[in-house]
Order: sequence, then C-alpha cells, then structure tokens
Amino acid sequence: MRKTRIEIDGMMCGMCEAHINEAIRKHFRVSKVKASRTAKEAVILSEESIDEEQLKRVIRETGYTPGAVVTEDGVKRRLFGF
Repeated sequence: MRKTRIEIDGMMCGMCEAHINEAIRKHFRVSKVKASRTAKEAVILSEESIDEEQLKRVIRETGYTPGAVVTEDGVKRRLFGF
C-alpha cells in the first residue's frame, strides 16, 4: 500500500471534504481517501502510485488549492482508519 498526503487549502465544511473525497475517487483507483478541513489535507491509500501533478490538477478543478504531496511506500492498512 502507498499512503499519499496532499495539503489542501480552502476546505470549510464537511461538504468540502466530501467533494474532495469524491473527486479523488473518481479520478484514481484508491483503497481509501479521507479529506480533513481541520488538518487541511487529504490522505489517500492506494495500491498504485498516484501522479502528483494529476492529483494537484484534480484538486484545483474542484476549486481548492493543492500544496505539498508526500508519499510513503509499504504502509499496512489497518482494519479501521489508516
């Protein structure tokens, strides 16, 4: 599993989080995605690597501002949560 974190500016509510989650699921094959307005980021678990520029483009297209992207390889998925 790969864990990808992307900073996102502009989320204000739970609907913003849902909008980000839906956009990421639509454009990438992910096992799990969780956007957080309080942490100002989205965390993505996937089997395959995610193209950083394409991810940033998807975030921009939803109306939010993407920031830094950090990817960790070899992450084990827990039963609940990340």
